[in-house]
Amino acid sequence: MQINISGHHVKLTDPIRDYCHSKLEKLSRHYDNITNAQVILSVEKLTQKAEARVQRAEARVHMNGHDLCATSEDKDLYAAIDALSDKLDRQLKKHKEKLQNHR
Repeated sequence: MQINISGHHVKLTDPIRDYCHSKLEKLSRHYDNITNAQVILSVEKLTQKAEARVQRAEARVHMNGHDLCATSEDKDLYAAIDALSDKLDRQLKKHKEKLQNHR
């Protein structure tokens, strides 16, 4: 699986890249037909409602005949990546169950 990581208003350091790779590599344990994943990490500006900057992680996972999309926000970038991988994991399991039940 090929993973492309890009950052908007975020400097991508090696620990962040490694953490994101390790979390998204776990998706390939559930389903082998994942071709690539595109991840965008960004920081939102301060707003009146938010006390701190909001870290956002978005991902699009391409498979044979299907795409999964997920977005998560948190004050910490690592927590946003964790939530993103959990969302993608649930979507992938649900997609795999649908394929097995349909056949």
